[in-house]
Amino acid sequence: MSKKQILLISGGALLLLIIALIIFLPRGKGGEDGINSAAGADARKANTIKLATTYAQNGDFDRALNLLDGLLIDDPDDEEANALHRAILSIDRSSGNTTEALLEAQRIFLEEQRRQNAAMASSLQRSNNNSSSTSSTSSTSSAESEAAAQRRAAAEAEEARRRAQEEELAKASRELQEVMRRVNNLVADGRARLSSGDLAGANQLFSEARRAMPQGEPRFESQKLADIAEAYYEYGSNNSNTSTGREAINSATQIANEAVAKDASQALPHYVLGRIAQDSNQNDRAITELREAARLDQNNAMYAHNLGRSLFISRRYSEARDAFQNATRLNPNFEPSWYNLGGSLRALGRQDDALAAYRQAVTIKADYVAAHREIGRILLAKGDARGAVASFSSAVRYSPNDFSTICELAAAQSQAGSYSDAEATFARALQINSSDPQTNYNMAVVKLELKKNTEAITFARTAVDANPTSAVYVYTLGLACEALGSSEQAITAYRSAASLDPRYVRPRINLGSIYLTTGNYSEAIRYLNEAYAVEPANFEVNNNLGAVYAKQENWSSSIVHYERALNARQNDSVVRLNLARAYTGAGDLERAQSSYQAVLRIAPDNWDAMYELGMTCVTLGQNADAKRYLQDLVTRNPNYSGKAEAERILRSL
Repeated sequence: MSKKQILLISGGALLLLIIALIIFLPRGKGGEDGINSAAGADARKANTIKLATTYAQNGDFDRALNLLDGLLIDDPDDEEANALHRAILSIDRSSGNTTEALLEAQRIFLEEQRRQNAAMASSLQRSNNNSSSTSSTSSTSSAESEAAAQRRAAAEAEEARRRAQEEELAKASRELQEVMRRVNNLVADGRARLSSGDLAGANQLFSEARRAMPQGEPRFESQKLADIAEAYYEYGSNNSNTSTGREAINSATQIANEAVAKDASQALPHYVLGRIAQDSNQNDRAITELREAARLDQNNAMYAHNLGRSLFISRRYSEARDAFQNATRLNPNFEPSWYNLGGSLRALGRQDDALAAYRQAVTIKADYVAAHREIGRILLAKGDARGAVASFSSAVRYSPNDFSTICELAAAQSQAGSYSDAEATFARALQINSSDPQTNYNMAVVKLELKKNTEAITFARTAVDANPTSAVYVYTLGLACEALGSSEQAITAYRSAASLDPRYVRPRINLGSIYLTTGNYSEAIRYLNEAYAVEPANFEVNNNLGAVYAKQENWSSSIVHYERALNARQNDSVVRLNLARAYTGAGDLERAQSSYQAVLRIAPDNWDAMYELGMTCVTLGQNADAKRYLQDLVTRNPNYSGKAEAERILRSL
């Protein structure tokens, strides 16, 4: 019976499992993206996570992932959304134990998400304070680098607008040029005042600029109003939690609308209105405004990029992909667009294309930690654990204090079979946060793989002491005790785990196995039937029930469960042999004969099956067949324990 435990990865406060889709959104010009307004975003997030959890628990993984993708494009560093998303994607759906794996992932997620937040923050703070040479955490460095990328792209777009306006200005009369230059200077001075935080001074200069607007020039006026609106938006998004910031956003909205009214062909005011709509979670309006901005100015990569963001939030993944592809065409060196293109392609199931996009992002920006992580996650999902190790190692190299990425690296090393490396990497994570239950739990799992059972007990007990209500942690403690031969302690732990979670199958299987071995058949049946009620198709549950009923010579029940075990594993020769014996016990020799023959087709050297098939043929009066099987047995395996009896039967035939 396999007792291999699922490896769960702690990331900050939460479960961070192997693979996830994280759409990184570059921050606004002051380092803030502002895409979430406080109250509305919190409510939306809570409701979305609750609904996604419900979908996942019911096995509707695609709908759950779609909901979480929307949250992650809003905030790629959202720990709750990341945790649940990666928990779902980590499940091995080919194993036949999808429900159990999801329950384990969900259980850890729900138990740890609040408990560890404060401890993790404190630990990382201590670590950062103690080492002046280490980098800041991944989310901070990522936000800063993406803000810089956004500022570069926005500056390029602004320079292009300035050149176009200068060309228009050159065509105007000398008198009109003077008026336009005065307005330009007032607007530029107002923007400078906003950059220094002087909203009142900026208001005065912008008002003066508006009074100085030349008559009969709606296009120029619309352009300047759009510049003013953009300046207010930038200030407001960077100061969104202040009264002056909110005042600036209101001004941006009003003036951008005025700009559209003056000249609807201007792209910038639509873009400003689109960003404001994004920040207030008015996604349909954001798409409308941003699509119009991208239509009116088809050479602006940021318009296409932000349109892609809103389309992704609306789960319109094909359209989002097209928008991000357009953004990468317009600005091939803007790495966030490649990153977001990768996320859109992943949502469309195009993993190889997504991988290429993420790789392009790290080609442009070698220290793009988030992109290295996503490459690692895709490679891990494709079964390339060693490639995943290389990518996670790159992420850790550029962000050496990133607790969650260190844990993902350790998980990849474990999946690659490099348990000693995983052991060392989890030890590194525990240096950052020695009390984190999930990391202690994961270390216990790795120690069990390395047969370091005494050490496994230590780490498992630390996890349990930190969270005694975690059925998974208590179960793992039981595994470690059983591995050391402490059956009574293992039974105590398994019983505790079973009582903590009525739907947790693993401890019930292990209790059934122990009681079956010790001859306590009634207790074995009790726990195995509890497991069967939860997972009636589970191989181990049915195999063990078949065995315990066979011990009681309850052949009809034994046959039922061995047959169900074979439905899960058609080519398991051991189960087929036991089923043949159950048929024999029930007196159904013809079906027993067929089962023995099936065993030999799968495993021609199964000597017990060959011997028992020969004896069955004798009972059925098929002496020629009996002689053939028994003669083959003694010829091919002269050391078989039943050779003397086989030869005695042969002499009598």
